[in-house]
Amino acid sequence: MPLPPLRCAPILKPRAWGGRSLKQLGKLVPPAPAAPIGESWEIADLAAPVVDGISHVASGPFAGQGLSQLIATHGTALLGRARAHSGHFPLLIKYLDAAENLSVQVHPTAEYARTHPGAHLKTEAWFVISATPGASIYRGVRPTVTPAEFRAALADGSAVNLLVREPVTAGDCIPLESGLCHALGTGVVVAEVQTPSDTTFRVFDWNRNDPARPLHIDQAMECILFGAAQRLPERPITSIARAKPMWSDGLRAATLCANDYFEIEAIEASPSGDAAPFACSTDNAPVILMLVRGEAVMESDGHRPEHLRAGDTVLLPADLVATTMDLAPGSLLLRAVMPDPARNIKDARPHGVHLS
Repeated sequence: MPLPPLRCAPILKPRAWGGRSLKQLGKLVPPAPAAPIGESWEIADLAAPVVDGISHVASGPFAGQGLSQLIATHGTALLGRARAHSGHFPLLIKYLDAAENLSVQVHPTAEYARTHPGAHLKTEAWFVISATPGASIYRGVRPTVTPAEFRAALADGSAVNLLVREPVTAGDCIPLESGLCHALGTGVVVAEVQTPSDTTFRVFDWNRNDPARPLHIDQAMECILFGAAQRLPERPITSIARAKPMWSDGLRAATLCANDYFEIEAIEASPSGDAAPFACSTDNAPVILMLVRGEAVMESDGHRPEHLRAGDTVLLPADLVATTMDLAPGSLLLRAVMPDPARNIKDARPHGVHLS
């Protein structure tokens, strides 16, 4: 039986580097002196030992049900051809607010994951929603740096100087393959699409010296890619303008990121107000919609129209009732899809802790 679009209650995660900017995306961020909020988990299905790692439907006929419960009862309709080996949802969707630098970190490569039970590959991408003037991210190690030089720099505290620092502005999309050393910089708010793993190894934490945030140098050095293996020129930072968008009916669309695990498309409505409503398609696999700017109205057969605002996230089941989206002038929507179930998505049975 076809399912309606699903909206889940955000799961807010306090982080040492977080802030209050997710309020601008409609999140109920508590004021100071409450702990700063670094992440809003929008679509999550991460089992124990991850704490509070499963999304619950916020409204509609499935209100209150956990995503894992819904998969158990409606798995084929929800996941379609993307139904994964573990039976969990094959993507993790977040918003991040970096009021301070995130730790410099790395996620396991496929090779490391194969030889270390409990370690899971974590390929991700950031879409920059806002960035303060001069904001930047760190992505990769300078191509001439050797592993020995990088380990020595970690020991003497100078490793940041060996990272590739890239300026970012709103609208940029940054692909991050598992194995790339990286960090989100101060003053950047992003939407994040990733494979559902929580395995992270931290190598530098900006001298926070927090016992609850230990470093994992040895594990990280087994995972970090160096030199040409990083393939950074093949995965440049892009944006909807640089990606040669196609225009149709007052909408422009472009694929911003494509890898073995997911693809991200941006759909932007013309500011002139001539954008036409469009049908939401799924191709027998779930689709994630993230409204990162503006407003929209979503209409589904047999259900009341829903008014969406910036920061809202919608899960479109694989078997979806007829649904249309009408973007307000200038609004911007991200569409995350899984390209091919034969590409061995490493999905959600994470072991290890969240170490951002």
